[in-house]
Amino acid sequence: MGYIDIHKLNLDELVGVVNLYPWFGGARKELCRRMRSMGTWEPHQFADAAMYVPSREKLSEIMRSGLSADYTDADVEQLLKSYISEKEAKKESGEGRKVYAGAGDYFSQDDYDQVRTAEDNVFSRYAAKARKEKPEPPQQTSDDLGFYTETLAQIYAEQGYYEQAKHIYSKLILAYPEKSAYFATLIQKLEEIN
Repeated sequence: MGYIDIHKLNLDELVGVVNLYPWFGGARKELCRRMRSMGTWEPHQFADAAMYVPSREKLSEIMRSGLSADYTDADVEQLLKSYISEKEAKKESGEGRKVYAGAGDYFSQDDYDQVRTAEDNVFSRYAAKARKEKPEPPQQTSDDLGFYTETLAQIYAEQGYYEQAKHIYSKLILAYPEKSAYFATLIQKLEEIN
């Protein structure tokens, strides 16, 4: 029958074994050894593990042993030098740092024209519309709309002249855009009746 060598398990697998079988002292001891070598466990975590390890002497040795791996910042100077030399090499070759905007409109029209492609249908149409000066819509005078009132539309609807009532409501939508949803609902009700 096969067995699993706990010394060959990665840390996640070892933690999984310990969580699945908390009474498995050998796996718990191996976990304590690895966590001590990384320097990530505190004494109280070793005390918790001691409940499941039969030989507390072995656990004490593991806890008191020094760190086996060097996790100091000894290589930071070398790392910084390599980073700086990479950055200078990119500057010389023309590769610059790329900056991506997360959201918002950060581009001027000139910037957009430089990056626009022929396949860019949506934004090119939008940009073309934005560039054109919008002509002022003809202003309707109050004389034009004075005859169209909500009361007149209601009278038409009560008498069965649904088309005339809908026509008046559509004119009122243009005259009073803040009430457009209300008038659109009245038109929809008339269409359901008709």
